[in-house]
Amino acid sequence: MKRHIPNILTLFRIVLVPVYLLCLYLIGGANGSLLALIVFVIAGITDYFDGMLARKFQSISDFGKIADPLADKIIVSVALITIAISPMHFISIIIVIIIIFRELTVTLLRSWYQKKDIYVAANIWGKLKTTLQMIGIIAALAFHAGRFWIPSLRANEVVIIKGIEIFFWLVVVITIVSGITYLPFMTKKKGTED
Repeated sequence: MKRHIPNILTLFRIVLVPVYLLCLYLIGGANGSLLALIVFVIAGITDYFDGMLARKFQSISDFGKIADPLADKIIVSVALITIAISPMHFISIIIVIIIIFRELTVTLLRSWYQKKDIYVAANIWGKLKTTLQMIGIIAALAFHAGRFWIPSLRANEVVIIKGIEIFFWLVVVITIVSGITYLPFMTKKKGTED
């Protein structure tokens, strides 16, 4: 049973996507925004634990290799879209398009490289990209929920929203840099790692 826990957590994370949307748009308002933040944080926590438990129980499966990164991309993409559109409008939709385009491109390149027996090493840029995206999304959702409860946030929301957008433009730069490592001249055949 233990060996199935990582995959169960991955599936749970995918199920959290519609729950997040229901909280944000169906419940809405102060309570829905707070619940959406909590759901997204839970999704982030399950992402950490499913990878850790897969390694601990030595239960890395073909399903997990596909479903885990797919679940990450779905929930992050959905969260970014919601931050760009009503009721938030915190970031430009161009930011979302660039980030999602990079994710789709890298996913396709990884699949193509795998068939060609080409190895692309994980690096600090990819980890930094993921960390900054998660921090930015959580901060934006926390601000959105917080402005219902904390008057000082509403009073300073123009400055805070501008800060959120600037932060996400920085995330875009890191996202592009991390994507460059997947271009053909940055890759090598399996077995040739340093």
